[in-house]
Amino acid sequence: MKTQHQRSQSAQNARITRLILRPFQEFVQAETASGLLLFICLLIAFLWANSPWSASYAHLLEIHLTIGVGSLLLDHPLHTWINDGLMAIFFLLVGLELKREVLVGELSSPRQATLPLLAAVGGALFPAMIYLIWNGGTGGARGWAIPMATDIAFALAILTLMGRSLPPALKVFLSALAIADDLIAVLIIALFYTQGLNWMALGVAGVAVTGLFLLRGMRQHRLLPYVLLGFLLWAALFHSGVHATIAGVVLAFLLPARSRLDLPTFVAQAQALLSVEADAVPSTQPRRLLDEEHQSAVHALETACEEVQAPLGRMEHLLQRSVAFVIVPLFAFANAGVHLEGTLDQLLTPVSLGVALGLLIGKPIGIVFVSWLLSRCGLAQLPEGVNFRHLLGVGMLAGIGFTMSLFLADLAFEDIQPQLLTQAKLGILAAGVLAAGLGALILRLQRSGRLASG
Repeated sequence: MKTQHQRSQSAQNARITRLILRPFQEFVQAETASGLLLFICLLIAFLWANSPWSASYAHLLEIHLTIGVGSLLLDHPLHTWINDGLMAIFFLLVGLELKREVLVGELSSPRQATLPLLAAVGGALFPAMIYLIWNGGTGGARGWAIPMATDIAFALAILTLMGRSLPPALKVFLSALAIADDLIAVLIIALFYTQGLNWMALGVAGVAVTGLFLLRGMRQHRLLPYVLLGFLLWAALFHSGVHATIAGVVLAFLLPARSRLDLPTFVAQAQALLSVEADAVPSTQPRRLLDEEHQSAVHALETACEEVQAPLGRMEHLLQRSVAFVIVPLFAFANAGVHLEGTLDQLLTPVSLGVALGLLIGKPIGIVFVSWLLSRCGLAQLPEGVNFRHLLGVGMLAGIGFTMSLFLADLAFEDIQPQLLTQAKLGILAAGVLAAGLGALILRLQRSGRLASG
């Protein structure tokens, strides 16, 4: 039988494990629920755009909103505020997640990062090549990056709905893969979807970045100064020719990831404050309004709680649910309203076929092939309990491009060739539905043992 000490040690280890796993579990739960809400918003937008009231859908997105004071005004339609404003907050969260994963997560060591990172590269290159086979040398070539993206919320939602019989490491692999995929998308946006540059606006952006560096150097842990400079950076990039969403990523990587207080010091301070309060107020004494001494103790505890949390972690916690349940669904609603007139002809265009085949074929081939190659060469090994049939299913789910693919399509075609934008959106939506169904089917067959082993 276990001794009291052993039972205590086991309980402590269990608590530590729960604490370590809790952020990932909360992330998966939020992404799962967000994926379901995303589907609902996609469906509403699609049905509305193809209903007798389709004109009201287009009119809603063109309503102008004005923000600013005096002569410093930003006056843009709702669609622009969502795609360039709210999506900057989405990319801020993407940047925070990337930074956390690089520092302490699945991408924190070469051994952990090699497989998902290089599999993500394969899952980006193969779709781009397939797209260019159909569109190279044409006006549609600008959309080569559209099928490179993965919608992590939707893919994780389907994987979670498959049940607990799949290896837990499969969710971790898909999450790391999609986060690496987001990093690739951010680099592509910064390098290839930049228009003519406004050097004065870039100078203002440089001032904002310098201010963020100074705040970081001064170990400023309040979020408000970072948010204000982040807004200035966004406004400057909005007018600079560099896509404004990059401001979110820059702010994320400049937010401090270290706390002022380490955990042992925080625990000691909290215990000291609580013990003083417990001694000062007997348990039999009725509750009363806090006097100045008690208020000081409460404020000291509140300050300690803030200083033990890094700004990066606080910002991520603040944004996670609003991005998952407001910003991403709004973006889907604003961009999925594709009119179906002449749908068959539009689906058979090079752009639509390139996007659809890139997502449906290029994604799983790229992910599985690179994973097989790394495993065969001994450079990486598959996660525990995961085989290549699992990876085929996950690779297919990675072909659900939705949010990021719609965003890249908007960057590629909206201001240049609106007709190609419609074709790209049809390819994204068709591929997303098929990828979700085929990915779920492959994983279900693997779970039931009907797929041949090997």
